[in-house]
Amino acid sequence: MSKERARRRAAREAEKARLAAERAAREARLARRRERVKALTALLPRPVRVARQGGVLARRRRAQNAAAVVFFLVVQVLAWVLLSGWAARLGVLLLSILLMPVLVTVAFDRRS
Repeated sequence: MSKERARRRAAREAEKARLAAERAAREARLARRRERVKALTALLPRPVRVARQGGVLARRRRAQNAAAVVFFLVVQVLAWVLLSGWAARLGVLLLSILLMPVLVTVAFDRRS
């Protein structure tokens, strides 16, 4: 009976050793992979989080920009609905692109 127990214990220990070797090999692979990833990410630039300005002037600037974009889009939609020719539509688009900075400067007093 003791020979049988010794044989079963030896089989259990062999299985434990095999599992431990597999686990060690897996952990070694993961460690090598982590090192490769770390080496590659060290070469890449770090993303920089830019905090949005929250002051009164920044909020006013965002509101003015939003109003300018809405005005531009309304003009474009009206041009596409009311004008039938492609040349006229493209002309309104080009004129809008050229005049938007002027209108924003005049309407919102951005002289800087």
